[in-house]
Amino acid sequence: MTTQKAFKQRVRARAARTGESYTAARAQLIRKADASSAPTPPIDTKLLAGVSEEAVLDRTGRPLAEWFGLLDAWGAESRTHTEIARWLVADHGVDGWWSQSITVAFERARGRRALHQTAAGFSVGVTRTVTATPDAVNAAFRDPERRATWFPDASLEVHASYAGNRGRYDWTDPPSKVWVDLVPKGVDRTTVTVTHERLPDAEAVATMKDRWRAALDRLKARFDRA
Repeated sequence: MTTQKAFKQRVRARAARTGESYTAARAQLIRKADASSAPTPPIDTKLLAGVSEEAVLDRTGRPLAEWFGLLDAWGAESRTHTEIARWLVADHGVDGWWSQSITVAFERARGRRALHQTAAGFSVGVTRTVTATPDAVNAAFRDPERRATWFPDASLEVHASYAGNRGRYDWTDPPSKVWVDLVPKGVDRTTVTVTHERLPDAEAVATMKDRWRAALDRLKARFDRA
């Protein structure tokens, strides 16, 4: 397919999506192409994707900036979230979870999605590394009495699909979902990543981010003193 033909298809796709005339859609795409040729600030991978640049490169084979370039060239701006994620899986072999992460990061970078917003609401992630085995951390989360020592006001309930070092919990107020991922780091050290999903708005994100940071700091302190 020639570059000109591909560009015309992008124009038609944008016109169909936005309701613009062909001429207006073409002008908008040209304007954005001109803007994209100007120097741009570095991509804040942690902010957009919630993970480090090293993690994106290690798990997908490319840094986020390269994925954005490929998506722009493919015409992702005129595609739906599902179409973008499926394309990353089908054409580039990206794992399902990472295809979603790249898609969300792209949508945030292009102004299609608010920061922390996902297809199912808003989400926030907090990470700490503690001096304990994954089993010990699991117990600290799952056992209500142990959890009360570092997060007494947590409205957590273990979900039926809980599975080892990737635990799912239901948060009751506001109704939302929590994932806890545990990754061993050498002897008796574990990286704990809490992802709180399906929050109602940005205000809830800010509140839960502060609460999880404080709670994981208390958890870390308890294990570090042991």
